[in-house]
Amino acid sequence: MAIPRVKLGTQGLEVSKLGFGCMGLTGVYNLPLSDEAGISIIKHAFDNGITFFDTSDAYGPHTCEILLGKALKLLPREKVQVATKFGIVSYDANTVEVSGKPEFVRSSCEASLKRLGTEYIDLYYQHRVDKNTPIEETIGELKKLVEEGKVKYVGLSEASPDTIRRAHAVHPISALQMEWSLWTREIEPEIVPLCRELGIGIVPYSPLGRGFFGGKGVLEDLSPNTFLHFHPRFMGENLEKNKPVFMQLESLSKKHQCTTAQLALAWGAVWIA
Repeated sequence: MAIPRVKLGTQGLEVSKLGFGCMGLTGVYNLPLSDEAGISIIKHAFDNGITFFDTSDAYGPHTCEILLGKALKLLPREKVQVATKFGIVSYDANTVEVSGKPEFVRSSCEASLKRLGTEYIDLYYQHRVDKNTPIEETIGELKKLVEEGKVKYVGLSEASPDTIRRAHAVHPISALQMEWSLWTREIEPEIVPLCRELGIGIVPYSPLGRGFFGGKGVLEDLSPNTFLHFHPRFMGENLEKNKPVFMQLESLSKKHQCTTAQLALAWGAVWIA
């Protein structure tokens, strides 16, 4: 069955309504995949109608962009929408260092283009907002990259309503990436209406609740090396208390003759529409 198309923003960006988040290919959730396996997965997704692939320079770091770049060589570039992100300088279990300085924006873009092996990025997000750099300066540099043809459309991730408005006033924001699922709905009262007002598309990440709605941690054990061991949702008594939520979803999925993951995605599809 063909995957429907959807427009993000009002600037012309059109993508497959179901996208592919590439972070899981780097060993964050499970053991890392070989390049051969990762490329095969990306190509399989494309062959089944997915054209929107989302990565970041922070995934790996860098290795996820390199992997996607290798896969792009086997795909018709003009039919693929590549989204990647900048802004995370370094991170560990306790801290994340971010930068939105214009010079960092530009150097990050140049490096991502090289790793991806492409002349342009379809959608370039600021991965995390730098509170020490005015958003106007960050978006101003992104605007220059759009004018130079290195970036087609601009996005934000994990931004507040005020930041979204200020950024959009400098250059149109085509997409906002936020966590949004049956589990995580905090963006609905304020951010969703704001994006509708401004004509900004929303790209929900972790629509399966970090895999929980697919049965991770319930029907299948967590990988020994996954960061999910440190995620509150999957820790100790929290996981035990959360299991009944999955059981309720499983009961509904049987009623509708689909998988729990399909049901969770269908819920999201109705909201986004």
